[in-house]
Amino acid sequence: MIILWSVLVFIVAAVGMEFVAWATHKYVMHGFLWVLHEDHHRPSGRGLQKNDLFAVFFAAIAIGLIYQGTLGNWGILATAAGFGVTLYGIGYTLFHDIMFHRRIRAIHYRPQRPYMRRIIRAHRVHHRHGNKEGSTSFGFLYAPPKYDEPTS
Repeated sequence: MIILWSVLVFIVAAVGMEFVAWATHKYVMHGFLWVLHEDHHRPSGRGLQKNDLFAVFFAAIAIGLIYQGTLGNWGILATAAGFGVTLYGIGYTLFHDIMFHRRIRAIHYRPQRPYMRRIIRAHRVHHRHGNKEGSTSFGFLYAPPKYDEPTS
């Protein structure tokens, strides 16, 4: 039974991180911690950005959960949650940093599937404004159908 609960916690953590990321992006990054996120909207190169501290923050949470679940006394469910957060972080890094922002220049991705075209279009709309206000579409791995390609 604990394996079933662990799988459920893993899935809930991985999927739930999109909601956490959306809220953090909208209310924290475009709010009181804009000073850390601003260089992401106005990049001066492909090197490290202050914005990368958000990834470090969430990685520390995942590492803490995995550590406490395996070596501490929080149990296997904490480990499952930590790995769920880690899975989301991998997806975020692959899509957002590598595919969209091309922070690894040698990798160039052309989306073929409608889902990928949708989230890329939504993120492009988000970056249309290089300032704190006026941005929409704060998700990273999900975008609503309104960002689908127009049909003719």
